[in-house]
Amino acid sequence: MNLKIVLEALAKRYSQRTAIIYGKRRLSYMDLEESSNRLANALLKMGMSRGDRVAVLLANSPEEVISYVGIIKTGATAVLLDTKYKAAELASLFNDCQPKILISDDILLEPLVTVLPRFKSIQQVINLDFDHQKQFLSYSKIMAVESAQPVAVEISPEDIAHIAYTSGPAYRPKGVMLSHQDLVVTASVSGEFFEQSEKDIAVLFALPIHHAFGLVVVLLGTLFKGGAVAIMPGLSISSLTDLIEKERATVFWGVPFVFNLIIRFAEEEGLSHDVSSLRLCVSGGAPLMLGTRERFKKCYGKEIVECWGLTESVGFVNSQPVDESGKPGSVGTPLPVYEVKVVNDYGEELPRNQAGEVIVKGPMMKGYLSEHQSTAAAIRDGWLYTGDIGRIDEDGDLFLLGRNEELIITKGQNIYSSDIEAVLITHAKVAEVAVVGVPDETRGEVVRAVVRLKKGRSISERGLIRFCLKYLANYKLPKQIIFVESLPGSATGGYDKDKLKELAYTGAILSRVV
Repeated sequence: MNLKIVLEALAKRYSQRTAIIYGKRRLSYMDLEESSNRLANALLKMGMSRGDRVAVLLANSPEEVISYVGIIKTGATAVLLDTKYKAAELASLFNDCQPKILISDDILLEPLVTVLPRFKSIQQVINLDFDHQKQFLSYSKIMAVESAQPVAVEISPEDIAHIAYTSGPAYRPKGVMLSHQDLVVTASVSGEFFEQSEKDIAVLFALPIHHAFGLVVVLLGTLFKGGAVAIMPGLSISSLTDLIEKERATVFWGVPFVFNLIIRFAEEEGLSHDVSSLRLCVSGGAPLMLGTRERFKKCYGKEIVECWGLTESVGFVNSQPVDESGKPGSVGTPLPVYEVKVVNDYGEELPRNQAGEVIVKGPMMKGYLSEHQSTAAAIRDGWLYTGDIGRIDEDGDLFLLGRNEELIITKGQNIYSSDIEAVLITHAKVAEVAVVGVPDETRGEVVRAVVRLKKGRSISERGLIRFCLKYLANYKLPKQIIFVESLPGSATGGYDKDKLKELAYTGAILSRVV
């Protein structure tokens, strides 16, 4: 079954029920159906066809949801992009996925106007805001004049519905290709596992829709069960608790960083809103520290259910039970459509409680766009090699122990050290650079760069960070830069990452002391 058929069936079944809450705005299932049909009809008139790509550069909003659903209905492929990316990062993604149409708004388009002509694949730009220069197509006009009738497009369950760029370096992008069928199966299983129903109101806060977590688990999983999704912009914890109280929200998903913010707010400000309507709080995207769970329960009287998955697996693979009986430190057992094993370097399954690479079988990506070698390395004999290191205990619970590649997870965001290294090394005064993640109680990890300058050259830490700001999304910026005379090497060549992490950590402490 394809996503178009499912969404159209939901509109008929739930029609006037609220699907999206955004401040005072309410979109019913039928509102979402008709608005997405208008966009789909417009896209087809522009010549979009099965397999073409439409890039969406929007913050979490009803318009982003409408755009996504409208694209899906044409048989085209949606490419949801991170609004925090800078022009150089977006350029690498545009060059990779070759979108024919870009949907965005004034604020996000402004820094791109001068570079857009470089991307020959982009034939049209749809602007959400009123465009005085008539340079772009008007989203408002599309909504006013296009037909709300469903489009007649044949879509195969195996067609690629979505390309996600959340799992790889922005300067060496890996577009994760997700099919209609795998999105439908994963969203359905998610809704069932988390016991969602028409009575649920799920909060989408500080969790981008362009992430599989936000899109598949929160948005689609909730809609598939007839619930409502309350989208909240910004990072105000007071506004979040106010929304939970006013809407009587029942489910909250977040990353550990957000749970730490919520805890700190309660500990420092106290609770002024009634959040007792919450029946389920779920954390994913990064490991959750044991102390976070304990402090959250003390503040809010609720356990946090911990999950694990990755973009390549479409959604969550493992989860602790929703009855809050999960083992501390584990990410639970596999959801019904998944199998999980821990293997050695030869792909042989290891006995219980032995550490190795975690591999997964079940719904998964069709591969990386234009990256056949990377796809072959990630998917072997029907199993997805995740790069996560873990162990499975005697009860089948998975405990994650780390990664086998250079991935830094801060605030639930995946950051590749190579992205930052690729920018820093281009500075005229930098001779060598290595970027590592070091533990941080609130963020999970923070980015630190270890830099050797060229002989006779000097530049301040602030100067190098400002340089990075021109080319990197803000969340990727190094929190600190440690200047050294030489970078520690390893016996096999390259840099010794363990020594680098120690150097970055102790160097930062010494810097604070000084």
